[in-house]
Formats: sequence, structure tokens, C-alpha cells
Amino acid sequence: MSLSTLLLSLLGLAVAAFFVGFARARLLAHGEERSLHSRPGYHGGYLALWTSLPAVIVLLIWAAVEPRLIDGQVQATLPAQVLQGSEAQIGLTMSVVRSVASGIKTFSREELQAAKANPQEAQRLLSQKGIVVASAPDAAIIQSAQLLDNLKRKSRLAQTFVAALLAISGFAFAFFRISLNLRARNRVERVIVGALMAASSVAILTTVGIVLSVLFESLDFFKRVSVIDFLTGTVWDPRFADAGAAGNTEGQFGLVPLMWGTLYISFVALLVAVPIGLLAAIYMSEYAHPKVRATVKPLLEMLAGIPTIVYGFFAVITVGPFLNFVGSKAGLVIQPTSVLTAGVVMGIMIIPFVSSLSDDIISAVPRSLREGSYGLGATQSETIKRVVLPAALPGIVGAILLAASRAIGETMIVVLAAGIAANLTLNPFESVTTITVKIVSQLTGDLEFNTPQTLVAFALGLTLFILTLGLNVYALYIVRKYREQYE
Repeated sequence: MSLSTLLLSLLGLAVAAFFVGFARARLLAHGEERSLHSRPGYHGGYLALWTSLPAVIVLLIWAAVEPRLIDGQVQATLPAQVLQGSEAQIGLTMSVVRSVASGIKTFSREELQAAKANPQEAQRLLSQKGIVVASAPDAAIIQSAQLLDNLKRKSRLAQTFVAALLAISGFAFAFFRISLNLRARNRVERVIVGALMAASSVAILTTVGIVLSVLFESLDFFKRVSVIDFLTGTVWDPRFADAGAAGNTEGQFGLVPLMWGTLYISFVALLVAVPIGLLAAIYMSEYAHPKVRATVKPLLEMLAGIPTIVYGFFAVITVGPFLNFVGSKAGLVIQPTSVLTAGVVMGIMIIPFVSSLSDDIISAVPRSLREGSYGLGATQSETIKRVVLPAALPGIVGAILLAASRAIGETMIVVLAAGIAANLTLNPFESVTTITVKIVSQLTGDLEFNTPQTLVAFALGLTLFILTLGLNVYALYIVRKYREQYE
């Protein structure tokens, strides 16, 4: 029985156990629920948890451990020349074994014997089953695939038996413990609290895992390339330089042009998004009729739902040629792929981050502040400038920095609208590139994860993480500083 089928079966058993526990609690109470410590629903939940939860936990652990144990046993049966090869060769052979195993489980005994005797016949039989392998599998591969299929089959049988045993044992244990004085509510809520704690820890553990994985790979990169050269270098050329020569063959990994391009494009995007978004937020929260606000705000928020690749097409087809045409009329040379093109389109994309969040923040300012300002004789515009905006400033700064983080992490718009050339220039009409673009380009291709050309992507990711972390820390500082003035 497959894992998904087992989990669905346990879910069905848990539902049945709930109703059994519910009925038993009511039967013990003889219709007087006040004599029970906990309501019958908690007794049902208590029985359902004991029926399903231990089995589910064991199955999940089993599913995590089983592939490694089985692959280890199967890998030990591979031919010696394969085991003496590289990890890539062993991995490729194991993938062939898995493909063959998925096909031979439907073979008859005669077909299996014919496949072991003739690799070409084995390949033909597999193709009839819809399994395509690059080369004809020999007898050793088929033997390993047969072992893999047998081990998986035995594992499924053992899995089913253990799950059934735990479910029956848990049901019997909990069923006979149901009584008038059973603190079922306390125990069920304790399990629920544990589940909530586990769910809340997922984000923390995910963040820790991301940071550690990026950090360790970055340290491996910095063992090969100097940190000083990486942080202060002004040339980005990760390809092997002077191949075959006795000199430097590591290439050049200067971060400065990538960092400059990232910050430059993000700055232009914020120049576009912040004024438009903030003014739109002020209009919708302070001036617009409720019907107008109910129509305009969803239309603005639709911009956030457009895929970034569509924005990239819009930049390449419309914005870039338009800016190039306008520049030619004004005597300027504006490349279709430039800082200006990418910044304008990216600014349009992040307008909802500024406008929608700022609108919600401004609307949350207490009405009493506005009425107090009006009572002192201030006009609506003066109230907005002197009272509402200062009170909402921490939230507005947070919205702007969230938009900045979104701009810094953008990739597709930059690839299509700004180019991939790592240039260090002040001219907004020229092409530049960003950190995210180079992360993608360095991880694209057949390079192994043991060369500086690939490991540099993790160093770039660590740099981007530190940059966004700095933005968040600064936003927290601003929020705390101005919040104290209005407490």
C-alpha cells in the first residue's frame, strides 16, 4: 500500500474513531454531559488522535529514511567499475536502475529471463512499458533493479503492517481510557498547541536552513577567491581567463558593478513608485469617494498580480523603444535596454506595494487626530501634511522598504530591460545588470558545484540576503523612532 493510501486510510480511521469516542462519552454520561470533565467532542478528538497520530508520525519518519537505506543496499550491488567512478556516474547509474525497476515490476517471468539474457531485448521490453532508457541495461543493472523493486515491495508491506498495528493499539489504549474524569480537553488542546508551535517554527527553521546552506557554500567560495577581491573588485568576468596559461585562471569576481546595478535600478524604480504610490494612497484614503476607492484600489492591486515576465515583455516591446524614440528626438542616445527602462517598468510593478499598504496605514490613523486638527482650524491639506502623514510615517517607511526589497530581488525585468552586461556607469541610458541576474546565469549550465564560477552564486546570494536584512533593520529603527513620538 502506498504512503498516500495509508495516510488517507488513517484519516478515515480517525474520523470513525472520533464518532466512536463521542458516542462512548455520551453513553458513559447517560445523557448528563455535565458529569463529564470534558465535552464528548474532546473525547472523540482524544480517541481520533491516538488512532492516527502515532502511525502518521512513524510513516513520515519511515518515508524520510527509507529511500536512503534502500538506495544504499542497491548501490552496493552495482558493478565495481561503477562504484569506482565519480559520484555523478554513480548517480546516473542509480537513475537508470530506478527507471528499469519501475518497468520490470510488470514483467512476466519469461520476459524477465529474456531481459537478463539480452540487453537489447530488455530495452525493447521497457520501451513497450513506456520506460525509455538511454542505453540497453545489462544483467547487473536488471539485477539491481529487481533488488530495488523487491526491497520497495517489502518496505510497503512492513509499512502497512506497522501503521495498522499502531492504529489498532492506539485506538484500544485510548478507548479503554475514556471515562467521566478523563481530562480529554487538556490533552487534546496540548496536542493542538504543539502542532501550532511546530507550524510557527517552520518559518524560523526555513530561514535558518537557507542562511546556513548559503553561508557554507559561500565560505567554500571564499577559500578559493579573496573576500577583499570579491567586495572591492570592479570587473566581473567569471569565465576562465587565460585558459591554459600559467597565470591567473580563476577569472575576476568583482561585486561592485553588480551591486551598483542593483542599487541603481532599484533607486530609479523607487523614484517612479514612491511619489505615484504615495499620492494615490493619500487620494484614496482622504479625498476619494468610497465608491471610487472601492474601484480604484483593486485596479491598482491588479498590477501586483501580473507576472514579471509580462512586465519584461512590456519593457522590451513598448517602454524601451519609446524611450529610445523620445531620446532621439531630444538628441540623447537612450539604449532600449538601460537602467531607465528597467527602473521605470520595475517602478510600475511595485506601485501597489507602496499605494495599497500606505492606503491601509493612513486609513488606520485614529479619526480623533484629524478631528483635533480640524478643531484647531487646520484645513484638510494641512491636517494631512502636519498630522496624518507624520502619524503614519513608520508604516509608510515600512511599505517603501518592502517595495525596495521587492525591487532588489527582481530578475526577469532586469534580464529583458537592462541587459546582462556588468557595467559600472552613472549614465542611466546605458545597460547594467544586477546580482539576481548573475545568480541565475552562474547556476545555469553543466558546471559542477565545486568551481568558483558556480560557488560565486552563493556568495552573491549571501550578499543579497545581508542587503535586504540591512533594509529591514533600518525600517525597524525608523518605526521605533517615530512610534515613540505618538505613544
